[in-house]
Amino acid sequence: MGATEPLRAALEADGTTPRFTVLGLLAIADPRETAVLHASKPTTLLAALLVRPNTVVSVDWLQRAIWGEEIPTTAKAALHSCVLRLRRLFARYGIAGHVIEAVPGGYRMLADAATLDLLEFRELLTRADRTTDPAARLALLRRALDLWQLPVLGNVPSDAVHREEVPRLTEEWLRTAERVYDIELALGRCRDVLAELWSAARSHPVHERFWEQLIEALYRTGRRADALAEYRRVRDHLLEELGVDPGPTLRRLELAILRGESLTGGPPDHPPGPPDPLPRPPTRQPLPQLPDGSPDRFDRLDPDLPATGELVLDTLVRAGLLHEGPRGHYRVHELLRSFTRAAAGHSAATTPAHPDPVATPARATPARATPPPGTEPPGTPEL
Repeated sequence: MGATEPLRAALEADGTTPRFTVLGLLAIADPRETAVLHASKPTTLLAALLVRPNTVVSVDWLQRAIWGEEIPTTAKAALHSCVLRLRRLFARYGIAGHVIEAVPGGYRMLADAATLDLLEFRELLTRADRTTDPAARLALLRRALDLWQLPVLGNVPSDAVHREEVPRLTEEWLRTAERVYDIELALGRCRDVLAELWSAARSHPVHERFWEQLIEALYRTGRRADALAEYRRVRDHLLEELGVDPGPTLRRLELAILRGESLTGGPPDHPPGPPDPLPRPPTRQPLPQLPDGSPDRFDRLDPDLPATGELVLDTLVRAGLLHEGPRGHYRVHELLRSFTRAAAGHSAATTPAHPDPVATPARATPARATPPPGTEPPGTPEL
């Protein structure tokens, strides 16, 4: 007889199946009612056991979960008292007290997919992995996500549980949500999933995968400007909060959108047009207009047009190759950075390196259109 079979028999003896929930508030539910447990030491004990179902949980960990780092000398006796209180609670719902087993070194909570939402969630993921049909897999993953009612274990007063167990559970939700949105996008349901992606990206601002999916969905529904705006939003957040740039996948996605490329391997998702307007650097006088109404084409510049610093900066910004940052500084797009590094390497092989570094401009300054031979900067400036 399996370890959980006595539990199943005990729970189904009166024709109902009481069920524990941990993917939300800790509760005991049956077909008649749902009892959300009050914050208490027995509640913490039950949560610490349920997040590790059918596993021996050590006395040391249970004590830290309940009392933190300052464990009283009477903790062992108090822990046993909490177990007795839980067994009395179970009796009210027809649950046999022996579902909490005392084993050498700790305690074990018996559960299965019918009696614990966490195990049902994992069982649905296993079934989804075995399914080859995308629509059927999506349905199983959606059922799994429906089991979650955030916040996870919000009524459990334990820093240790929220520090060590809740992030692990949340990671399972994140991976599953990513899979759901990936399938939705693969099935072409970009517009249908936009509302969920907005919420997921805003709720997890440093989880770049949600932003990638949101930006892709916007672009593939023809909302190119919104897609680029969302890229700038996550880029600025990462810089301000963590001091880092977006990852390579997000950067490649932005470049593909600027170029009007397809994200699905077919023709472009929408006809490419001029770049969406970006913030322009402050200027003292109006900039000259580029010919032919094409601000992002350098090969059409009038050779007689004065190549001022303002014109060069404005052209690079509108082409998406420079991004204006705070205090008048600029960040170089990876495409321009790679090009200038390659060009600098070629120049270094044929001409002496210029001794003066190129400073990061705080404001737009005049520049010559074509520097004299031999005066090119040795490297790429960090703008």
